[in-house]
Amino acid sequence: MRSLAVIAALAFTVAAEAAQSKYDVHDSHFHLTNYVQEGTDIRDFVRIMGDRVGRVALFGIPLQQTWSHRNTGDFAPTYYLQTDSPLYYYSFTDAYIAQAYLSLPEKDRARFDPMITGFNPADMYAADHIKRVLKTFPGVFTGIGEFTIHKEFVSSKIAGDVASLTDPALDRIMDFAAEAGLVVILHNDIDMPYPREDQEPYELKQLSELFQRHPKTSIIWAHCGVGRVVRPIERQLELLERALSNPASSHVSIDISWTETAKYILATPETTRRVAQTINRFPDRFLFGTDEVAPKDQTSYLKIYDMYQPLFAQLTPEASEKLRKGNYERLFDEARRRVRAWEKANVK
Repeated sequence: MRSLAVIAALAFTVAAEAAQSKYDVHDSHFHLTNYVQEGTDIRDFVRIMGDRVGRVALFGIPLQQTWSHRNTGDFAPTYYLQTDSPLYYYSFTDAYIAQAYLSLPEKDRARFDPMITGFNPADMYAADHIKRVLKTFPGVFTGIGEFTIHKEFVSSKIAGDVASLTDPALDRIMDFAAEAGLVVILHNDIDMPYPREDQEPYELKQLSELFQRHPKTSIIWAHCGVGRVVRPIERQLELLERALSNPASSHVSIDISWTETAKYILATPETTRRVAQTINRFPDRFLFGTDEVAPKDQTSYLKIYDMYQPLFAQLTPEASEKLRKGNYERLFDEARRRVRAWEKANVK
């Protein structure tokens, strides 16, 4: 006779498979809470997803914005650009996300892949934090991220040690992600803001070396490395296609989340055509995501999905399906399977 645990697991799988067929899209990049740990109630968010979004990679924001009365007085900043006061790592976000997820009925849980974010990537103990979260909340988390190494305007505001792509602490995180099967969502700009014309994009070189050091880690590079003022570097698509053609980088995928990413992709008909051409050539390597933070309604939540219609229109049916849903299912289903197996072997 099957155990209740096996029956529950089968029911979860059936619910997850149902969530993969009738919806328009899955969201590989979503923040339930903002920089002061406030956000949308997860039950309200299920209603916002409605019948258009099937599954969501769910996380908060690992950084808390300080409210310094000396700096802003009675004005309470809710975003990092609203004050000069520092950001700091907020580890309780992982418990908050876990509890929000666990508050849902089983059929709704099947639509979420919670992610661990509340760690300092410059801390050699960060990997231990991730392991501790898995052992505290078995059956909940699928991956880690979005977490940041280099990000315009953000990295320099974080109190404490500066995160680095060459830090052994980051290597420990990546090694444990490979061991446990966690999918990794990493934010790292492709270049510094306002670089000199003769400045080498050293971040791109360091990022490539990080990817090569961790061939067994499933990595999603957020936003393809661009931002508000960090523009695509010269020949970026050419360099990107060369990297995607390299079997040594087959473990790295790219999400096109964030309206700041969309502004470059949709800048001209030619840029949209060229990006569509690259996605069509490498349909297994790109994921859609919103990068929305605590949305209040479906219209604001899916704003970027609607913006991307000119891009979707130029994709092959295969590439469109994989970008919107198929690659999410492949990466996150495998991560779920592997993380649950690690928990079974390591959680008493």
